Amino acid sequence: MNASDLPLIYEKHDGVALLRINRPDARNAISPEVACRLADALTDFADDDALRVAILTGTGDKAFCSGGDLALTLPLMTGARAPQDQWDRRLLDDPEIMSRSALRDFELNKPIIAAINGHCMAGGMETVLATDIRIAAEHATFALPEVRRGLIPFAGALVRLPRQVPYCLAMEMLLVGQPLSAEAAREAGLINRIVPQDALMDTAWDLARKIAANGPIAVQEVKKTVLAASGRTLQEGYALEDAAKARVMASEDAREGPRAFMEKRPAVFRGK
Repeated sequence: MNASDLPLIYEKHDGVALLRINRPDARNAISPEVACRLADALTDFADDDALRVAILTGTGDKAFCSGGDLALTLPLMTGARAPQDQWDRRLLDDPEIMSRSALRDFELNKPIIAAINGHCMAGGMETVLATDIRIAAEHATFALPEVRRGLIPFAGALVRLPRQVPYCLAMEMLLVGQPLSAEAAREAGLINRIVPQDALMDTAWDLARKIAANGPIAVQEVKKTVLAASGRTLQEGYALEDAAKARVMASEDAREGPRAFMEKRPAVFRGK
């Protein structure tokens, strides 16, 4: 099988990782194989010091990700379908696969940009809630319809969504299950911006390259501290900020940045 035919495409380009769910005929639903490959790719992204930022998207213009595959993944997890291949067995045997693939309970201090190219539903939306910058095509929609199938979101949305949008909106999305338009999602602060479909990936790549050019230690300490400070008191948050400052100021990059500015040249950050 060619790499372009895999259900998850994982590429590396000059410090930027591209992760693209590649099941357009299934609305980029998360099959057991996609979950396993996505978990592996995210682990590799976290461990590869040369990678500084990732873009997460889907193939086509219909769906970013429609969530767990209702024919494959969900029946497997409820016991309605017996495991049939290595991906099914691995998903059942390793409970961390689903968590890692949804960025749930998985420490990742490198930023992720979501390029939302269509419907963003269920588990797909739950993964988006774990990303840091979110760009949506004009026709994108957002929904957590699990209750309409007798299920609940279990990849982080019950915790993350009420922290990111007003409580009443979060509960309406979770209890009713109807979709939001891209415009409504932007108004709620769920996404950063809306762009035409043909500008989506260019916008995501532009942001990714800008982040990749920044000091990687600084970038990761920013994300680490912001996430760790959530729900803490101000004094606890300030202590986390002070610890981050100490780590950044002790780095070679913290000396290179101001020096490059004074010498009127681009900084060369080495992540040290």
